[in-house]
Amino acid sequence: MVSMAREWADGVMPPCAAGDRDAAAAQWDRWHEAALEVPEGSPERIFAETVRESDPAGPLLTHVFAHSPYLTHCLIGDLPFARELLESGPDAAFALALDDAAARNAGEPERELMMRLRVAKRRASLAAATADIASVWPLEKVTGALSEFAEASLRAASRYLLLDLHETRELALPNPDDPEDGSGLIVLGMGKLGARELNYSSDIDLIVLYDEDVAPYTGRRGIQRAFTRLAQGMVRIIGSQTAQGYVFRTDLRLRPDPGSTPPAISVRSAEVYYRSAGRNWERAAMIKARPVAGDTRTGETFLAGLRPFIWRRHLDFRAIQDIRAIKRQIDASRGSDRTALEGRNVKLGCGGIREIEFLVQAQQLAWGGRSPVLRLRGTLEALGRLVDAGHITRRTAAELAEAYGFLRRVEHRLQMVDDRQTHSLPDSAEGLADIAGFMGFATLGAFTDRLLGHFAAVERHYATAFEDRPETAQRISPLFSDAGADPGDPGLLSAMGFAGAERMSGLVRGWLEGRPPALRGREARELLARLLPEILSAFSESPDPDTALAHFDRFLGRAPAGGHLLTLFEARPELSGLVAEIMGAAPRLADRLAQRPVLLDSVLSRDFANLEVPDEEGLEPEVAEAARRGLVRLFYSREFGADEMRRQLADALSGAGDLQDALDASRRWANDKQFQLGVQMLRGLLSPVEAGGPLSDIADACIGSLFPTLEGEFAAEHGRVPGGRMALVAFGRFGSREPTVSSDLDLLLLYDCPPDAVSDGSKALAADLYHARFLRRLVAAVSTPTAEGRLYGVDMRPRPSGTAGPFACPISVFAARQSADAQLWEHRGLTRARAIHAEGELAERFEEVRQSALRQRRNHGSLADEIAAGRARRGNGGTDGIWSIERMPGGLADMEAAAQFLQLRHGADAPAILAGDTISVLEAAGNGNLLDPAVAEELVEATRLWRNLLGVLRLAFEGDFDERATTAASKAVIGRSCGRFMFDALLDTVRETAHRAAGHVDRMLAER
Repeated sequence: MVSMAREWADGVMPPCAAGDRDAAAAQWDRWHEAALEVPEGSPERIFAETVRESDPAGPLLTHVFAHSPYLTHCLIGDLPFARELLESGPDAAFALALDDAAARNAGEPERELMMRLRVAKRRASLAAATADIASVWPLEKVTGALSEFAEASLRAASRYLLLDLHETRELALPNPDDPEDGSGLIVLGMGKLGARELNYSSDIDLIVLYDEDVAPYTGRRGIQRAFTRLAQGMVRIIGSQTAQGYVFRTDLRLRPDPGSTPPAISVRSAEVYYRSAGRNWERAAMIKARPVAGDTRTGETFLAGLRPFIWRRHLDFRAIQDIRAIKRQIDASRGSDRTALEGRNVKLGCGGIREIEFLVQAQQLAWGGRSPVLRLRGTLEALGRLVDAGHITRRTAAELAEAYGFLRRVEHRLQMVDDRQTHSLPDSAEGLADIAGFMGFATLGAFTDRLLGHFAAVERHYATAFEDRPETAQRISPLFSDAGADPGDPGLLSAMGFAGAERMSGLVRGWLEGRPPALRGREARELLARLLPEILSAFSESPDPDTALAHFDRFLGRAPAGGHLLTLFEARPELSGLVAEIMGAAPRLADRLAQRPVLLDSVLSRDFANLEVPDEEGLEPEVAEAARRGLVRLFYSREFGADEMRRQLADALSGAGDLQDALDASRRWANDKQFQLGVQMLRGLLSPVEAGGPLSDIADACIGSLFPTLEGEFAAEHGRVPGGRMALVAFGRFGSREPTVSSDLDLLLLYDCPPDAVSDGSKALAADLYHARFLRRLVAAVSTPTAEGRLYGVDMRPRPSGTAGPFACPISVFAARQSADAQLWEHRGLTRARAIHAEGELAERFEEVRQSALRQRRNHGSLADEIAAGRARRGNGGTDGIWSIERMPGGLADMEAAAQFLQLRHGADAPAILAGDTISVLEAAGNGNLLDPAVAEELVEATRLWRNLLGVLRLAFEGDFDERATTAASKAVIGRSCGRFMFDALLDTVRETAHRAAGHVDRMLAER
C-alpha cells in the first residue's frame, strides 16, 4: 500500500479539507483504541500504533474515516487484514480474499461456508474500495474484481450444493472432485455481473437453469425439485443476511416468466419461451449473459443456441423503440428534473448511467445481427466497437465513456458510505458536499459543474440516438399540411405529380387495407399511415413517380410480415428517398430489392450517402472533382478495401455452425456488399470503373474463405493428396478486375502433387479425379441458388483445350501446353488471368507460366490476322444497335482485343504492357510509345466510357436495354454514370466514340 498511499499523497486527489479531518479525528481515536485490544508486540499492533496521519498511508485512512462509516468499520474491525492491505497493496490483499472464497474445504458445514464467504466478501470489498479511492485501479479493474469475487462465491456455493445432491443420491456426478463439470447446472450472471461491471454494492441478477440431457439425475422426486432446491440454497448461501452480513443480494427475477416458473427451469423450457414469447428487453438483457457457475460448457452451449433470438439477422430498429419506451417508463416513474442535483439518481435519472447502457445496448441489438463484432458484454468495449463500425462518432464515444466512468465512480462513493445499494445523490447541500469531498473535489461547485456537464452530455447523445428527428417534417409535401389529408385521395396524388392517380390511389388504399403480408398487422398499418406522407412525398420527386411507386408496391408485396421494413423507414427517414430513387431509375436493382427486401439493411450499415462534397457549388469544377476523388478513396479504404472486406467477411462467418451456415453467411455478405456498391453507382458516387476493384475483392474474399472450408469437408470424406497443393485461377473480367455486378466467374483449378498420387481418405481418389470432384463441389457451392441467393455464376470454359479439356489440370501439364501447344485464344485468356486463391507457391508458379507464355515472340501478321478474324466472327461489319456495347465495332470487345493484341505483340520486349486490365494496358502502350499516345488516350477514354456504360446497364436493367421504354430517371442515371449530364448528349458521344475507336483498331491490325 506504500505505493498507493504515495500516489494519494502526491496529489492524485486533493488532500482532505479541514472539516473532513475534523470528522475523521474520532475514527482515529477508535483506530488506536482497537490497537490496544491486539496482543502487545504483535505485528498488527505495531502496525496500528505506528500508522499516523502524517505517514504515507495516513491521508488515505483520514479520507476513508471522514466519509465512509462502513469502510471505517471494516478497517478497524479487521486490523490483520487492514495491515495486509496497507502494507502489501490492494492486488495482494484482494488475491487473499479471493483465495478464501474459492477454497475447497471438504466436509465444511454450510454455516461455516456462509461465514467464510462473508468475511472474504468484506475483505475483497475493502481492497477494491481503497484501490478505487486512491485511484490505483482503473474503473474496469474495480468492477472486474468485484465481479470476479462474485463468480468465485457462486462457484463455491454451486460446488457445495452439487456435492450435497451427490451425497444424497439425487445426482451421480461424473467427477465429484470437480462437481460443476458435467453437472448440467447453468448459472447465468446477468446485467453487470455478466458484463464484469459490478458496482460496489450491486445485487447480482442470476438465471438458474438445468439441462435434462446432461444432468446426471438419479433421484426419485424429480429433477425439477432437485434443482429448485439448489437454486434456493444458492440464494440462501449468497444472499441471506447473517451476523456477518451477506455476500451479495441475489435476484432471480430475470428468468423467463418469473411469476409462474420455479427458481430453476429446464433448458428446454427456456428455449421454448425465448423462441415463442421472448421480448426485446429480454434480448437486451441476454447481451450481457455469461455462465458464472455450474457446468460452463453446457452454459455456453445454451447461450450459443440463443444467438438467433438475441441477434436478429435483419436490422432491428424496433428494439430501439422498445428500449426507448422502457426508459420513458422509468422517467415517468421517477420524474425528470434536469437541473436539481439533490436526490438525483445517477443511474436511472436523466443523463445517468442507464441511458448510456440503453444507448449502447439498443445499437448493439439493431446492428449486432449483421455485425458479430458488436456482440460484446462490456459497455465501454462496445462503445469502441460502435465507433469502429461507423454507428457513432469517436467524439460521442469519448464523451459517453468519460461520463460513464465518472458516474460509476460517484455511484461507488454513494454506496461505500454505508454499504447501501443506492444510486441517489444526497438530498441536502451538506450531503452533496460530503460526496464531493469523498470524490476528491476541493469545492462543491467544482463537483456539481463536472456532474451536470456529464449529465448534459449523456442526455444530448441519448436524445440524438433515440428521439424523433425534427428534419423529417421538412421533407413532406405541403399538400399534407392539412391534418385530415387522405394519402389515398386521387386528387391529392394528382397534385403531387402522379399521372395515373386513380391507379396509384388503388395501390395506396391496398396498403392501408393490409393486402401485402408486411402490412397485415394493425400496428404495421398504423405505422404506415404515419409514414405515408413522407414516403409519397419522396416518390413524387422521382422523374417518373408512377413507375417508381409501382415498383415499390411489388417491393412491399415481397417484404416479410412483422413490420421490420416499416421500422427501418421510421428510424431512418432518408430511406424513403433512396428507395424512391432505386424504384424509379433502376428496374433490375428494384427487382432485386423486391426479391430480397433485407438488402435494404445493408445500406444502413454505414452512412453511404456521405461522399458528397460540402458546398460543392462554390468550388471550381477541378477542385470539386479532386475532393470527390479523395472521398472516394477514403470510402474505399474504410469500407471496400481488400483487407477490410476480408475482416468483415470473417466477422460474418464467425457464427457459422456448419458449411451450410457458412455458405448462407457468405451469400448474404456478398449480396449486401454488391448492393451497397450498386447504390453508390446509382447515385453517381462511384463509377462502374471505380467499382470494378471492390467487386473483384468481394469475390476474392468469398472464394478465399470458402475454399479451405470446402477443402476440409471434402478431406473428411476423401482425405488429402499427400504433398498436394491447389490454386484457383480467375480469367476474364474477374481476372482483370473489371467485372460488372452481373459478371460470372471464369475459373480453372490447377494443382501440383507427386505423379500417381492418391488421396489418403476412407474413400481414396486418384489425384485427377480428386481435384475434378473437389472443383465440382466448389462450383456447386458458389453457383447453386438458395434462399439467400447465389454467389456467382461460374464458367469453366477457360480450361486448356476448351470444353474438351479437364476441369482441373496439373500445373506441369498446364505449363507445358502454354509453352508449346496452346492456341492463341488460350494466350489471349492469360492476358486477363490471376490466381485468386493458392496454396504454397502455386500463385507464383502460375504467374511465371503466364509471363513466359505472354512473352513469347510471335509473327505480327499472323497475330493481327487471327484477332481480325475473331472480330469478324463476332459480327464486325454488322451491328446489333448502339446499345450493343460489347459487340459493336469500336465497342468494348474491340478495346479488349486491341489490348490483347498489344500485349501479345510487345510482351517479349516490353513486359510492362502485361498489366491485367484493359485501361492499364492501353495507358502502358501509350507511355511506352508502342502506340501513338493520342490514339492510346482516345482508346483509354473509349474503354472507360464502355465500361461505365456497360456497368450501369448491367446494374439497372435485365436483358437488352430498350431506350424507348426507359424512364427519364433511368436515362439520367445512365448519363451521369458516363460523365454526361444529358442522355441525348451521351447518344452522340457513343456514336462518335465507337466510330473513332473502330477506325483506330482497324489501322492497328492493318499495320505490318
